[in-house]
Amino acid sequence: MASTSKFILAIDLGTSGPKVALFSTQGELIGSEFQETPVILLPNGGAEQSPAVWWSAIDTACKRLLAKKLVSNDDIVAIANTTQWSGTVAVDADGNAIENAVIWMDARGAPYIKKIADGFPKVEGYGLSKILNWIRLTGGAPGNSGKDPIAHILYLKDVRPDIYQRTYKFLEPMDYIGLLLTGEFAASFNSITLHWMTDNRDIQNVKYHDGLIQLAGIDRAKLPDLKPANAQLGTLRREIASAWGLRADVKVFMGSPDLHSAAVGSGAVRDFEPHLYVGTSGWMVCHVPFKKTDIFHNLAALPSGIPGRYLLTNEQESAGGCLQYLRNNILFPQDELSVGEKPANVYQLLDQMAERTSAGSGKLIFTPWLYGERTPVEDHLVRGGFYNQSLSTTRADMVRAVFEGVAYNARWLLKYVEQFNKRPVESINMVGGGAKSNIWCQIHADVLNRPIRQVKDPIEANVRGAALLASAGMGYLKYDEIGTHVKIANTYTPNPDNRKIYDELFQGFLAIYESNRKIYARLNRMH
Repeated sequence: MASTSKFILAIDLGTSGPKVALFSTQGELIGSEFQETPVILLPNGGAEQSPAVWWSAIDTACKRLLAKKLVSNDDIVAIANTTQWSGTVAVDADGNAIENAVIWMDARGAPYIKKIADGFPKVEGYGLSKILNWIRLTGGAPGNSGKDPIAHILYLKDVRPDIYQRTYKFLEPMDYIGLLLTGEFAASFNSITLHWMTDNRDIQNVKYHDGLIQLAGIDRAKLPDLKPANAQLGTLRREIASAWGLRADVKVFMGSPDLHSAAVGSGAVRDFEPHLYVGTSGWMVCHVPFKKTDIFHNLAALPSGIPGRYLLTNEQESAGGCLQYLRNNILFPQDELSVGEKPANVYQLLDQMAERTSAGSGKLIFTPWLYGERTPVEDHLVRGGFYNQSLSTTRADMVRAVFEGVAYNARWLLKYVEQFNKRPVESINMVGGGAKSNIWCQIHADVLNRPIRQVKDPIEANVRGAALLASAGMGYLKYDEIGTHVKIANTYTPNPDNRKIYDELFQGFLAIYESNRKIYARLNRMH
């Protein structure tokens, strides 16, 4: 007798690797697996990953999860897809990746954005008429940092014309994975946004704009056709269904990039209700009922993963990645001073060190701009570091300072999120790997002076959001009830005893940027 319960296999290709998970159609997590993938850092701001390694990792993780037999494979009715955003995969007509994927961290396209955005008079580095037109049509504009797909494509067109000529379609990572799953070339209304070539004024009918394509100088034929985020992309390819032991009629949905999926998986789906994501990167976003742009702080309301809704989008380049850097490059690098492998529970040990260290870390300030910054300042030349270090500074101080520095960055962003929405934030749902840390949740509550709601299974937010969106797309639940299917594990309230020290250090944090940004620009302009 067939089961009445149905399940969704969700795939989230993050920068550190794919997470795959099984969810019920009501959002209950059944099980998950993760497979790590490396990032290739190159001179002059290059950052790439191998599409072949991506797929191998997804295939390995899916097979490992499905082999657990947590549910009957016959009851898996759909695959939901979400990935890192703002990347570029060049593929040929057969769907084969021609070269490595250029990912969201890659800044080599910055000179090409400067060229197409030039004009007089200038506003924030853009010709006034051009920036007004971009904002009017798209809600935003190509970042000066050169980390958007439009910049990636222009970089390839100039530096690797052989790749540009051979390319049939340039795809976002999410749409590339969708292609591998179904054989269909397409982009969703929200995955395409950072190409800055679409007219987003009609949220129900996002389409390419001929004038923006002409301004970019990119061939329209090399761009994928567009579908709504909740559309069915196709059916799982027969050979994959056979290899994974799934039904031949499993539906594959378009899906949404990680930021959009996390917004749903956080449970914060009502207008102006924010979530804070602390993964490799970080953001604080919320759904809003309008299209709006703050060009001065790199904030924009763009198409959401929920039909008919806009999502206030932003990004801070390095969040949990700072803790990973501390682990790999300072505490446990593989070099002449190594005394062994890093502990398996290293993040738990860092939590313990941060928890036993006084708030403020002895007035040591860490700035988390290890790969530049996007919001609330777009500055790919700024860099991070420890400030106010003395002979009395301990390793534990440095550890806690990293936790606090990421929180100071979030507080910097919070000011402009509230300004954008014209209303204060009352509480914040926190998700991502960083939200697994109780002490990091408390530090964020203290630094931001807002209650932090720690979402249950926070590291699954992206896959949960993708699954919930697919479930709603299939009619198993309604979009406006998604929030009731996401559970809160704990709520952390601000400790008033820490208010004074964090207010003081946050002002120091802002002053460090203002005092040093010109120095960073001189030091890093060639990188």
